[in-house]
Amino acid sequence: MSEQSSPQSSAVDRVHRRLDEVLDPELRVPITQIGMVGEVSVDSDGAADITIKLTTDACPMRSRIVDDVTAASVRAEGVRTAQVRLDVMSPEERAALKEQLRGGDGGKVNPFAQPDSLTKVYAVASGKGGVGKSTVTVNLACSLADQGLKVGIIDADVHGFSVPDLMGITDSPTRLDEMILPPVTHEVKTISIGMFVEPGKAVAWRGPMLHRAVEQFLTDVHFGDLDVLLLDLPPGTGDIAISVAQLLPGSELLVVTTPQAAAASVAERAGALSAQTNQKVAGVVENMAPMTLPDGTVMDLFGSGGGQLVADRLSSQLDVDVPLLGSVPLDHTLRQSGDDGAPAVLSAPDSPAGSALRSIATQLAHQPRGISGKRLPVHPG
Repeated sequence: MSEQSSPQSSAVDRVHRRLDEVLDPELRVPITQIGMVGEVSVDSDGAADITIKLTTDACPMRSRIVDDVTAASVRAEGVRTAQVRLDVMSPEERAALKEQLRGGDGGKVNPFAQPDSLTKVYAVASGKGGVGKSTVTVNLACSLADQGLKVGIIDADVHGFSVPDLMGITDSPTRLDEMILPPVTHEVKTISIGMFVEPGKAVAWRGPMLHRAVEQFLTDVHFGDLDVLLLDLPPGTGDIAISVAQLLPGSELLVVTTPQAAAASVAERAGALSAQTNQKVAGVVENMAPMTLPDGTVMDLFGSGGGQLVADRLSSQLDVDVPLLGSVPLDHTLRQSGDDGAPAVLSAPDSPAGSALRSIATQLAHQPRGISGKRLPVHPG
């Protein structure tokens, strides 16, 4: 879109308008709206000089911000070159930004537990480990984001975290004093305890500390307004599963199982926990389902029918309809994409597994963000 010159439209004004197009890589809002733009000048030769105030001197996104600001500035009419100078927000400016991000509420709150929250929260659960729960979580998240939704992941598997590797996350969270800004990869905001521990180091925490970790992820991490939040739970029905139910009373369970009868029996118990925590079971996902070989034969390495069995048993036990959302076949591309940090729904969307996961995500995307009985943030003009 071309810009029209006018006596009222100086080169500096035009640069500011272009900077409105630059989003902070972590907050995903224009840098002009959060106090990051300092002094801007343009000389008679069309050389722009822009000062950008980072939230912290150790901002991991500084290079990207410089590149984005430079590219936007030189698109302004009358600007040939741009030099970006980096500064750091003052304590007062940082405090103002935190208050702005919290909507004027200076205290820590769990935004997803508030009565007016419209975020759909899915806790991805399994009865046992090794069923691909984390792989399902990251692929669903990336597919939902690819469909235009604002999505976040909390890696709540504190002892067995794997989401950062599966997502290919290399950036560290940014700290804004006690507030944490999660890195954004594949358009998904993600937080994990794995971002705070040294590689190879074990996390040896017990019940109270596990509860506190999940609580801090919900209160200290600024996700902004999300359409969907997914939590990758540890296997079983232990401390974290119970804490998530307490901290997020509106969350729904997604139960992941393999087709094997023994795995299905354990997965049923993970879903049955909802009867005690008053959670809804959104559905069952069967992973490692039978795969079709090139010659057309079907190999059911882990058996078949376990996903439907879990859905049927939970429907009967909970006296509600618990659907089988889909079966994800064994597929080497799913394993390879996880090792590469490039989820299959993005790197191999037409593969058998990628296609199945995208179909499941589409079903979740069509679940409305419920507003019945909720107070909406609408004020008379």
